[in-house]
Amino acid sequence: MHASDRQPGIFDGHNDLILRLITGKVTAAQVRDGLGSGHIDLPRARAGGLAGGFFAIFVPSPPEHGMSMADLAKPQYDIPLPPPLHQAYAREMTEQGFAAARALEEVGVIRICTDADTLEAALAGPEMAAVLHIEGAEAIGPGIEELEGFHARGLRSLGPVWSRPTIFAEGVPFRYPADPDIGGGLTQAGRRLVAECNRLGILIDLSHLNAAGVADVAALSDAPLVATHSNAWAICPHARNLTDDQLRRIAESDGMVGINLATGFLRPDGQMTADTPLEMLLRHLDHLIGILGEDRVGFGSDFDGAIIPQALGDCAGLPVLRAAMRAHGIDDALMDKLCHGNWLAVLRRTWKG
Repeated sequence: MHASDRQPGIFDGHNDLILRLITGKVTAAQVRDGLGSGHIDLPRARAGGLAGGFFAIFVPSPPEHGMSMADLAKPQYDIPLPPPLHQAYAREMTEQGFAAARALEEVGVIRICTDADTLEAALAGPEMAAVLHIEGAEAIGPGIEELEGFHARGLRSLGPVWSRPTIFAEGVPFRYPADPDIGGGLTQAGRRLVAECNRLGILIDLSHLNAAGVADVAALSDAPLVATHSNAWAICPHARNLTDDQLRRIAESDGMVGINLATGFLRPDGQMTADTPLEMLLRHLDHLIGILGEDRVGFGSDFDGAIIPQALGDCAGLPVLRAAMRAHGIDDALMDKLCHGNWLAVLRRTWKG
């Protein structure tokens, strides 16, 4: 292995930029012009080499059920989950998410990609290559009728839950220390959702899903098992992280895991604080590669949805991440895989082309 000045573009497994648009914190034009705050805008993406990623459509709980990041910086915590959402509210907010994605595309921030060839070409383009993802399937009813329409509008990835329960499955709480083996598995509607995602070629995201749900998806799905933004439980025993048994199951399916930059899921003490050295991220990288292999690991930053290491700051800081990886012994070939090659390959396997 040797050092190199090459800076391959990073395709990222998860960001919450769309949430900032639908909650009014930023406009598409501000994202284009670099006038917003948060972790991502187009000038900073170009500076940092953020070539694209999964852009999550997430429905926030009403304000009275909100969470505070300060609660996640305690030595131990168990944050009560918000109650399930009503489908009508979730559908309205999801529609706003699709509209926000289109607005970002119209002003030249992203290019929405629905097949692997388009995605591969877009990685070298002026816009960020975007895969539309729904995080928490509350906008979908038990008959799954809505899914095909969402697919027709560009949806190519879906998480059955974001931690709070849905009619499909149960998520894991924000609990440290804790094992992800919390609650029951997929419901009958959840099983139908997996089958329909397989039929349509929609990636099923295991992040936020509890252990029983992960096991059920593994038993039912004919697609690679993917956790877009999760880390190693063996290093950070947080309910959101994946055990070695789960990682082995993902490896057997030829799936992959995107390393989450959220510090509470990186640090062995589970604390969500920016004062977190990148060495902790590299420990997760080594552990994941040790079980999954070099072809099944990437990044899933959680930009705009979490506190990340202050050494990175935002997406403009991604060269710092690459430099740390170089210093850790990552050569050119593996760097390309980790930055984007593995994501492109697993999406080809999942989308079947």
